[in-house]
Amino acid sequence: MLDKNRCLEIFAELLKYSDADETELIVGGGTHELTRFANNAIHQNVAEEGYVLSVRTVYGTRTARATTNKFDSESLRRVVAESASLARQQQLDSELLPMPGPQDYRAVERFVEATAAVTATERAQAVRNAIQIAEKHGQTAAGTFSTGAGVYALLNSRGLAAYYSETRAEFSITTLASNSSGWAKKTSPDVREIDAAALAARAAEIAVLSRDPGELPPGKYVTILEPAAVLDLVGFLFWDFSGQAVRDQRSFLTGRLREKLFGANIQISDDAYHPLQFGAPFDGEGIPRKVLPLVESGVVKGLTYSRQTAKAMGAEPTGHGFPLPNEVGEAPMNIVVAGGPHTVAEMIASTERGVLVTRLWYIREVDPYKKIVTGMTRDGTFYVENGKIKQGIRNFRFNESLIDLLGCAEMLGPAERASGEEAAPMVVPALKVSSFNFTEVTKF
Repeated sequence: MLDKNRCLEIFAELLKYSDADETELIVGGGTHELTRFANNAIHQNVAEEGYVLSVRTVYGTRTARATTNKFDSESLRRVVAESASLARQQQLDSELLPMPGPQDYRAVERFVEATAAVTATERAQAVRNAIQIAEKHGQTAAGTFSTGAGVYALLNSRGLAAYYSETRAEFSITTLASNSSGWAKKTSPDVREIDAAALAARAAEIAVLSRDPGELPPGKYVTILEPAAVLDLVGFLFWDFSGQAVRDQRSFLTGRLREKLFGANIQISDDAYHPLQFGAPFDGEGIPRKVLPLVESGVVKGLTYSRQTAKAMGAEPTGHGFPLPNEVGEAPMNIVVAGGPHTVAEMIASTERGVLVTRLWYIREVDPYKKIVTGMTRDGTFYVENGKIKQGIRNFRFNESLIDLLGCAEMLGPAERASGEEAAPMVVPALKVSSFNFTEVTKF
């Protein structure tokens, strides 16, 4: 992996080729190894290491970026020249700010040597153990086990030098029976936290419990959403917590700041330093990330601001900007939805009649201002009656307002690092909501 000293060496050489008023370098990449399995057998094992250098130059208030994945002197000279040529052709940007100088960063430790050192043989053994559990239940297993290490560095000609590295391991398994399926997934910087056999046992159990599914009529039901389902739903909210999105009037929060939109038990923050989070402690311009309250007791309290958006809106930067130039501005990237004391078992026991959802997929936004989304349940949907799971049921399509969803949460589980179908890992709880709108039964 590229260490900080090598990044500094590359940047020092880049500066020799640049005549720009300001120059910035972003380095990203690392190693990624993946073992993929299906039909109870490993069918793919890949490993790669690669890095991208992204150079931004500034001439007055014109700026542009060019990239390369080569490190030799001629490639460095060429990428600087390409960035400079593009920058000189850009329109003047009256809101462009000078690059920031040196910053102080709060330390985060998310690089685990045990994860970086995992071999293909070790991943294969874990997959073998998982497949044997599926076979014991007469099921067919498919999934992935990946490990890797990454680096993200940002340096500029004003003396800013930010460097971050992390490791990541992820195991995902789907188990298929004759007319049911189960699923489980876990992501962690530390591969030792991933128990492939336990995840396989969980997926197999879901497939067993949901076999011979019945059919429940569409309608609004009390619903228990496991953390993976919660993650994929609330992930649609957070691009709206952007100062630029509010400024452009494309956020559902436009005109709603400091309003109570959600239930009093909903607390949401963006916290890059939370022990269950991933990611660098600085943003795409090298500004330290702040711990930012977004929702307190259901009231929208805060937005994220890049330096440029903050100046335009009379606010303080929060360290949530993306590399310039961009049209997005900023967004929270380390979501933490505070949890509660209730287990999923307790939620089930307290439910007279309702639905338990393991996870969701194929989620799409229907109305961006009402935050209505649609999608389908999968891999374990259950009918709950008199405090017990009565049977597996066929999957539903749903149409639900996320504002309403977070306004009717009756019980919250402990917050955990969850991995879902579409959104990046977040820290979220399981939820029991008093109403969830299932619109039709799917064919599968």
